[in-house]
Amino acid sequence: MTESRRRDTGGETGGALLLDFAGRHERIPAGESFVIGRGADLSIDDNPYMHRRFLEIAARGGMWWLRNVGSGLTASVASADGLAQTWLAPGAGTPLVFAVTTVMFTAGDVTYELRLTAESPFYRSSHPWRSEADAEGVSETLSPVQRILLTALAEPLLRRGGEGAVRLPSLAEVAVRLGWSTEKVERRVGVLCGKFARLGIRGVERDARGELPASACSRLVEHAVGARIVAPDDLDLLDAFVAQDVEATRRPTG
Repeated sequence: MTESRRRDTGGETGGALLLDFAGRHERIPAGESFVIGRGADLSIDDNPYMHRRFLEIAARGGMWWLRNVGSGLTASVASADGLAQTWLAPGAGTPLVFAVTTVMFTAGDVTYELRLTAESPFYRSSHPWRSEADAEGVSETLSPVQRILLTALAEPLLRRGGEGAVRLPSLAEVAVRLGWSTEKVERRVGVLCGKFARLGIRGVERDARGELPASACSRLVEHAVGARIVAPDDLDLLDAFVAQDVEATRRPTG
């Protein structure tokens, strides 16, 4: 146990919390707190963009809470099915009420994902919240090309298939992948951010000068993957689109 892990006096929960990250498994007993960051209980490699203390897990009022104790980074928190999602800005906190919670955050050009499983969840769900017919939710508002672009932005995260760390592609790399110009990718990402901002998704809004925040793309990816708007199955659509584009360039024009 490191210095940052300690007994918490705010009230114990009914069970422990299990943390999974990149093959590492931690059991956080009821009544203890646990810190994620650089040099914390869960040390996130040597990423200089990571706060020394970023996320704190602690029991308060008989319930597990996740709190952003950093000063600049944000985190996306979602239920395992993606139907409930919140965004943690610095100083914000959220109760961990579901059986399984997925947490994603980006520091520099690396995106991380970890999973928290409650031994005694506050909510237990015995059936899906929505029927299969309307399970698409927000994804119904995406055009096929927007889905392909969103899948390309999230490709490393979708191909990894588990908790851990990945580097998201730059817009220039996405442009090469899709056979587009970087300007076209930037323009279409701006349209995507505008669409999600109008739906109330935080972190992708333009500022007073009409500019997107530097973290807009990573926030877009975190929300889309966490809410299951794009999923590993969409990689087949991306591969087919790229293959079709490559084949088109090989066809004789005369």
